[in-house]
Amino acid sequence: MSRAWLLGLGLLVGCANEHGDPRTYDNNDLELAVGNAARSGCSCRYVMELTEAECRAWVRASPDVARVSFDDAKRRVESTAFISWTAAARFVDARRGCVLE
Repeated sequence: MSRAWLLGLGLLVGCANEHGDPRTYDNNDLELAVGNAARSGCSCRYVMELTEAECRAWVRASPDVARVSFDDAKRRVESTAFISWTAAARFVDARRGCVLE
């Protein structure tokens, strides 16, 4: 099985509650998209230690609204969508991985 398929399955399972209904979020979809891209990009790059190109492909969604930038010196990833929505995640350590700021 490919990693992308497993990630998609995990997201699908994680988006349903015990009644099978989708979860609702106080934040809009763009805030959710940039947060997910930042955290997933950080985990891909600094936990799984894949290349930047592989991690850009890993976080690409459809529609592809979030853009990510990697700061290897700070082990930090920023994600933006339409200038107004931003999120950042940073690598903490091997035990905790990446966290949203």
